[in-house]
Amino acid sequence: MSTSTIRKARLIPTRAPETLAWIRLDLLTRLVPFAFVVTLVYRLWRPAWLGFSPGNLGAQLWFGLLGGALLFLASGIVQLLLTRRRQTLRVPADRPDLLLQTGFYWLNGPVEEALFRGLLQGGLTVLAGPWLGLPVATAVYVLYHRLGRWAWLDVSATALLGVPLALAFWQLPGPPSLLGVGIAHACATCGFLGPGPWLLHRLRLV
Repeated sequence: MSTSTIRKARLIPTRAPETLAWIRLDLLTRLVPFAFVVTLVYRLWRPAWLGFSPGNLGAQLWFGLLGGALLFLASGIVQLLLTRRRQTLRVPADRPDLLLQTGFYWLNGPVEEALFRGLLQGGLTVLAGPWLGLPVATAVYVLYHRLGRWAWLDVSATALLGVPLALAFWQLPGPPSLLGVGIAHACATCGFLGPGPWLLHRLRLV
């Protein structure tokens, strides 16, 4: 597809006031309840499988930073391909909105990982083994994006994040830890939403 065809995509500018409005709603209806449930389980039972430890710190940071950089790039490429298909893209209109979205996605990533990787995958793996814990938790993570009215094409793209993070949470050396997957998740989200689209626009790819 030619560059001229890519540039026909309709860019929808987003600004801090409207972003702050949906962030407030998202915190109340999603992230705060997620965090409450995970924290309650940790306070009551303090299970090691939940991942509330640094684990093998070197391995966790290595995966989080290197894997996060690769996932940021991959998410940006996926967003570019999806934009060519859907012909619309939401892009931060200015620096305040860019920074606001970036900060929120760095909060969102670790909270989602705590629920889907720590609580759901970790709990199911202890109860029934990884061959149930990994696919069930990953499927729930992918499909729950439909609750946010994401298009099926965008929902399916989240599997490209869910699968490697599920494997990393299971296979990284040391005790289970949410550190590496939380960093990588935040980086991937920033590649797909907010900073990623902003960079695609700055590079004149959309």
